[in-house]
Amino acid sequence: MSIEAIIDRYCEAWSDPEPAARAAALAEVWADGGRYTDPRADAYGAEALLEHIAGVLAQRPGARVVRTSAVQHHHGFARFAWRVIEADSTMLPEGLDIAMIGDDGRIAQIIGFFGALPSSASAAG
Repeated sequence: MSIEAIIDRYCEAWSDPEPAARAAALAEVWADGGRYTDPRADAYGAEALLEHIAGVLAQRPGARVVRTSAVQHHHGFARFAWRVIEADSTMLPEGLDIAMIGDDGRIAQIIGFFGALPSSASAAG
């Protein structure tokens, strides 16, 4: 599976309203004991991540996560931008994920960030 296909399948796990389909999507691309972390969550293993995803989807019924950039990757790491699109087509601000890909080709860790990178005070001056 290409790195793009892995990341897209991961995004599908965040988007499918059916728990069994989410679990199947994640099982294809998530390493045993994988870790997911963002400003609001720190989940170890597929079950914990699926529980977190279910909670997010319960708060945003019908929302989906789409990749909005190319996937850049090197030396077992990848980064990509994504966005949540609400059921009414409202687009939330873009986020950025950094993925660590294990030797088996599955995602061993995701580190997620929400929104655009803040500007630097020194760059503005």
